[in-house]
Formats: sequence, C-alpha cells, structure tokens
Amino acid sequence: MTTLPEHQYIQRDTGQVITERLFSDRMIHLLYAHARERSPRVFDQLTSRRTNDCCAFWQFDLPSRRSPAAVRRMIRQLAIRMDECLSPDELTSPRKLFERQIRYWQCRPMALDENQIVSPADARMLTGSFARQSQLFLKEKFFDYQDLLGANKTRWLEAFQDGQFAVFRLTPEKYHYNHLPVSGRVVDIYEIQGAYHSCNPGAVVRMVTPYSKNRRVVTIIDTDVPNGSHVGLVAMVEVVALMIGDIVQRYSPERYDTPRPVTTGMVVRRGQPKSLYRPGSSVDVLMFQNNRVQFCDDILANQHHASARSRFSRGFGRQLVETEVQVRDTIAMKGAFDG
Repeated sequence: MTTLPEHQYIQRDTGQVITERLFSDRMIHLLYAHARERSPRVFDQLTSRRTNDCCAFWQFDLPSRRSPAAVRRMIRQLAIRMDECLSPDELTSPRKLFERQIRYWQCRPMALDENQIVSPADARMLTGSFARQSQLFLKEKFFDYQDLLGANKTRWLEAFQDGQFAVFRLTPEKYHYNHLPVSGRVVDIYEIQGAYHSCNPGAVVRMVTPYSKNRRVVTIIDTDVPNGSHVGLVAMVEVVALMIGDIVQRYSPERYDTPRPVTTGMVVRRGQPKSLYRPGSSVDVLMFQNNRVQFCDDILANQHHASARSRFSRGFGRQLVETEVQVRDTIAMKGAFDG
C-alpha cells in the first residue's frame, strides 16, 4: 500500500509545526491519482453536483448519524470547542454542528484599526502575488486568474493585475461562516458555475488550478469610501469543494442578527458574518490591488519554514507552508500605495 506524504502547517499562536490529519485522504488520492487519468468520464461524474449532494447527505443527514451517541463521537473526533458555540444544546446533528454559530465577538477578538485586513475564516492560509518580480509570485498554481474572476470581467481583471492574493483552506472541522476581511461598499457580486473538486492539498497539486474550476461566488468591495478600510478594491471569492452543497449569503451587521443577502450597493463592516458554507471543506480567496496591502511578517516567514513538510511544497517545487489563522485575525496591513 502506498504511503502518502505528510502535510504540515504552522500553528500561528504557538509557532508549532502540526501534522494535519487529512479526511478521506486515501480515497481522495485514488480519485485524483487514478480515476482522473484512467476514467475521466467517471471522474467528472464523481465531482458533479449530483454526486456531491449524495455524499453530503450520507455524511451529514443520514438518520443513523443524528443519534446523540453519533453526534458526541463527531464532536470528539473533530475536537469541536462546544464552549465557543451559541446554543450548544441545539447542535443535535452533524449538519447543525457544521453550520454552528460561535460567540465570535468574545472568542475571536479583532483589532480596532480599520486599516488592518482580517482573516475571513478559521482556516489554513497561504499568500501569493500575480507580479513576476515578486518573491510571492504564484500565478496559475492554485487557480487560473482569468477563470477565477470570470474571463468576461475585464474591469476586475485589470484592477487586480499584478496584485496580491491569499488562499484560505477550510477543513471539515472548522467553523464555516465567512466574515468580511474589510469594510466598504459592495460594487459587484456574481456566481460562476463549476465542479466540486476537493481542496485536499494532494488533490490541489494534482488537479492544478482547481479553485477556478469549482463553483464560486465573487464579491468585489470598494474600501476607498467613508468608514472603509482604504485599501482599494478587494475581491472575496468563496469557492465550494467536496461535499459543499451551497454558499448562503447572510450578512449580519450585528452578531448573527437580521441576516440578509449581500447585494450590490450594500455597505458592509469588517469582521461581520457574510456567508455560510453548507457542509464539507471549502476555500476562500482574497485578492488585493498592487501595493495596497502588506501581509503580516509572521505569515510570510512561516510560508518559507525550512523544516515543515507540505504537499504544496512537493507539488509546486518551492517551500509553501500554510499558517493556521482564526477568523478576524489580522493578516495584513494597509500598504504603501501613493496613488
């Protein structure tokens, strides 16, 4: 039996190198290493919406998985912090656990400085650049730039050319609400149809640019407005993955109260809930205009950690190590833009 390589990341608050337990790792390896090459038609069916919905039902909605014992076992296996949850007594099924709300205003504190960009999710994070002269140049590794935003979106493709980006990988045990990384006004929001590829690091490396092949929602935020973060245009791309059935837009200006769809013209506040992934693992991508932000030094240093073993490093031929961040953590500061 083939031994799969380890995948490690850096825990931000301790600096420890952690070996990740990848869910369904061997099954995903077989799917992407063999089925994709030998049976492309079968592979396409297995990454379709229909198969994805069936897998999600089996994992999260089967009656046998909703027993109190099964729910307690899932809490232990995923190490879910029940003390962070709102109404923990109501989390009586795998789906409810996955879609849980937390007391983020207490357990995910946020810096007051509006010019600090914050993480949109509890996730493992990598940074990159579209500019060839940058040490962070990673264009066309995780996604095809034009495909990710939409080949017909000329205005946005020009706006983010030579800019920076960050990829946030949410794993199944994570809190799956997305929060706003910046404050500003929504100038565009649209959906692009696609498949449901896994965000397992091994699958990402084998698939090449999978995030621009998956179904996704793109939100463009203008932060150069009154009470905005003043870091230019920011694109937030919410990408579905294996067993994610939907992305529900439900912006809440206060805690989780009065959720509403995100629409063009809406003014949104940094750190507030924006949307919810419906079960599975998923990915957020943030895009910034050139020279408008500077990523935090510790995240950049972790990315080149000398001893951590990352499947991204093996697959892309350079050291690429993720940092685990929490939603509303500061990940970047306002850059040295002089325009």
